[in-house]
Amino acid sequence: MSQARRHLRPALFLAAVSARVATTGVAARRGLSAWPAPQEPGMEYQDAVRALNTLQTNAGYLEQVKRQRGDPQAQLEAMKLYLARSGLQVEDLDQLNIIHVTGTKGKGSTCAFTERILRSYGLKTGFFSSPHLVQVRERIRIDGQPISPELFTKHFWPLYRRLEETKDSSSYVSMPAYFRFLTLMAFHVFLQEKVDLAVVEVGIGGAYDCTNIIRKPVVCGISSLGIDHTSILGDTVEEIAWQKGGIFKRGVPAFTVLQPDGPLAVLRDRAQQISCPLYLCPPLEALEEGGPPLTLGLEGEHQRSNAALALQLARCWLQQKDYRGIGELKVSRPSLLRQMPLAPVFQPTTHMRHGLRDTEWLGRTQVLRRGPLTWYLDGAHTASSMQACVRWFRQALHRRQRPSRGSEVLVLLFNSTGDRDPAALLKLLQPCQFDYAVFCPNLTEVSTVGNADQQNFMVTLDQVLLRCLAHQQHWSRLDEEQAGPEPGEPTSSLLAPHPPEPRSTSSLVFSCISHALLWISQGRDPVFQPPSPPQGLFAHPVAGSGAGVLREAAAIHVLVTGSLHLVGGVLKLLEPALSQ
Repeated sequence: MSQARRHLRPALFLAAVSARVATTGVAARRGLSAWPAPQEPGMEYQDAVRALNTLQTNAGYLEQVKRQRGDPQAQLEAMKLYLARSGLQVEDLDQLNIIHVTGTKGKGSTCAFTERILRSYGLKTGFFSSPHLVQVRERIRIDGQPISPELFTKHFWPLYRRLEETKDSSSYVSMPAYFRFLTLMAFHVFLQEKVDLAVVEVGIGGAYDCTNIIRKPVVCGISSLGIDHTSILGDTVEEIAWQKGGIFKRGVPAFTVLQPDGPLAVLRDRAQQISCPLYLCPPLEALEEGGPPLTLGLEGEHQRSNAALALQLARCWLQQKDYRGIGELKVSRPSLLRQMPLAPVFQPTTHMRHGLRDTEWLGRTQVLRRGPLTWYLDGAHTASSMQACVRWFRQALHRRQRPSRGSEVLVLLFNSTGDRDPAALLKLLQPCQFDYAVFCPNLTEVSTVGNADQQNFMVTLDQVLLRCLAHQQHWSRLDEEQAGPEPGEPTSSLLAPHPPEPRSTSSLVFSCISHALLWISQGRDPVFQPPSPPQGLFAHPVAGSGAGVLREAAAIHVLVTGSLHLVGGVLKLLEPALSQ
């Protein structure tokens, strides 16, 4: 079938839907529903989430993405079709004053910094991100807060019914997949709630991503680039850079952080081809020079790059909207770095400083201190983000307050999903010299019945447990291969009983996060106090002997990493208020 014919039917249907919507064009342009919002008596938030979860089985989406890597236009046409069926046109999105952000590492943190800075100016903000940690409504935020269950339900059912009513048995006119539906819903929410601006985080990639239906963002940003989602984006950083640069729009300013020469050249060429002004962010130190240091609400040295990008995005947005008080320029003449114009070097305003300081972004370099337990949570899942995670974790250990007596125990809780290389990620964690490595799936409980936010229909329990066993085998091999610290590499940062010579790490696999936390905490976390563990849960010799060590330890340091979904499951159990 020719490419023209392949696009013919959806194009005709789009035209038909557009004509249907034209009768209520004024309402659509105002961001209002094109059809009356049906009332859904008795439909609660969990009912809406269960209905949303049925769209996960429609997620042959990723396979479709792989097939259409060279044809991103086909995916954007499909998204236009969904948008029209939902009662909106692409032009309606222009009024959202969008900041569009992509990248491999740090795009979510960059968005969080940017949103908080602009909120400190008194603006009403929308923020669309993924994935969620505990509840799906976290993906759509108003003024920094997840929309309420009531607001989620209010907006969900009219959109869901509208799409149901306009589908047919054709693969061209179906229900959108999970992420596409949430993207559509975010646009409807932001328009109807009349936000001043929306910060939109790209899901995967850029060129083919369904958020790239946005045609007139105010400004675009690209955070640090690296290898991830290779089956979809490509095998090299240069290919990935080409995909990420797909969000560039003609005449719309864009900013990126310092990248390796290869991907930076790709971004520069991609921007030049469509006359997109692309700027390189100066380091945060340049903006701090001559003034007090900036305090960041997110820990970790790598967050400074994200904060530098966020400052440029926020300042550019304010400048485009003719706001005053956007930071006095320190350097009046533009300069070049690596054949790219350098973004303005300016004095951050008080609003900007407060925004950076007050930024919260759960599950990223987050620390929870609970009695003898300290939980270190970071959803690192790429090689570069794992390197940053390890640096942050080891620095945090160096700064910790050591107990006057008794032992300290280091525990790793890890999982990895998708097409990522778990062996490579685990190798990066070896220098931490953990006493115990624990592996479990991203399931809070063995059964997720009654917990719709955590359901995943794309995998079975057997599949995820087999993957955890593979992780354990990778770790055991790495443990055997470890001959000792590299020359000049510091040994364990902990005091005795941690000897400087290499030692093997005991490892365990549990069937869910709850069981893993039960064993790690041994009832010593004052908040996580579940019922007694199932009989035989700790029957394994390592589990039995380790339980005694953990009960007697003066301090237990637990790093949870490898997957944002794992971090979300842990947060759900350790912070019950997040589920309310």
